[in-house]
Amino acid sequence: MNTMTHKGYTARIAYDNDDELFTGRIAGIDDVIGFHGASVAELKAAFVEAVEDYIETCKKLGRKPQKTYSGQFVVRVEPDLHARAAIAAQAEGKSLNVWVSEAIAARQARV
Repeated sequence: MNTMTHKGYTARIAYDNDDELFTGRIAGIDDVIGFHGASVAELKAAFVEAVEDYIETCKKLGRKPQKTYSGQFVVRVEPDLHARAAIAAQAEGKSLNVWVSEAIAARQARV
């Protein structure tokens, strides 16, 4: 994955071959926050500066900075899959939430 994090914000990183720059954009919020750097060190510094500036600007405007994710989401699945997942979780002595969280984390670790 080409990402970096700071203060709970995650940015997607890309390399622009034409301009020979690393570019980044904070993911998971509606506000558009981008930054760039010619080296990894410059990119990291620009990212930290962008996050800090965003937080400070929100404070000055009297609004809360958006956070990337709440930790909750609704997933609609077929009833049969729901039943099989619930049974698998129960068989392992876990709640369905814990079982699904672990399954997502295990999948993410392989990516």
